[in-house]
Amino acid sequence: MILDTTLILELAVLGLCTGFLAGLLGIGGGMVLVPFLTWMISQRGVSGDLAVKMAIATSMATILFTSVSSVRAHHKKGAVRWDLVKGLAPGIVLGSLLGSVGIFALVKGASLAIFFGCFVGFSATQMFLDKKPAPTRQMPGFTGQLGAGGLIGLLSGLVGAGGGFISVPFMTWCNVAIHNAVATSAALGFPIALANVAGYIVSGLSLDQLPPYSFGYLWLPALVVVACCSVLMAPVGASTAHKLPVKQLKRVFAGMLYLLAGYMLYKGLST
Repeated sequence: MILDTTLILELAVLGLCTGFLAGLLGIGGGMVLVPFLTWMISQRGVSGDLAVKMAIATSMATILFTSVSSVRAHHKKGAVRWDLVKGLAPGIVLGSLLGSVGIFALVKGASLAIFFGCFVGFSATQMFLDKKPAPTRQMPGFTGQLGAGGLIGLLSGLVGAGGGFISVPFMTWCNVAIHNAVATSAALGFPIALANVAGYIVSGLSLDQLPPYSFGYLWLPALVVVACCSVLMAPVGASTAHKLPVKQLKRVFAGMLYLLAGYMLYKGLST
């Protein structure tokens, strides 16, 4: 796999776009990165099954950087619900480790791609329909947040996303304002990424068919270029999010997820 100028430019553009979307929608950029990185890695001689796994792992690693950049911008606007971060983070770490160390290494890449497409499509539908939660519904207590965090971390690890596709709909369902949900999701992206990346490295070190410049399931060229570019645009996306009306933000979120879910379903079924 040769690191040519074209590849670096492609990764730079991808990083700028995903950084903006990470700040705008609180999704960590993973929903965009996984399909595009899967395509890029596949085009360079890596089997489709391994390409999906490497794309998921590398996407998650970039969230370590975009999350920090994005959440700083949201925090300045007072939008992050740190009480919810504290309640959800322990379960997120446990769920992430279970998914990335155990399940991820055992499941085939094609199955992960199909799962990615189906779950993201479901999340997009819930957001697009803009269903109003019951006025009396609130965030659950400690046990409920621990369980919800565990599910968010587990599913995030299987699809390489920062958890926004689960945590944003979940929090809005519990009557957390959409802008607070997006900002809090951005903050949750860091513990999700940290735990999952550790698992991806451990579970991938023993593989012998990895391409050059790999560290476990991580593809280092994409990680470096995308991370450097995405942190520049994440604050811009976060600032834009606070200028959009709630309904429009939800529709943007859902429309983008539909497109990417469709691609990953195609990839999973054709691999």
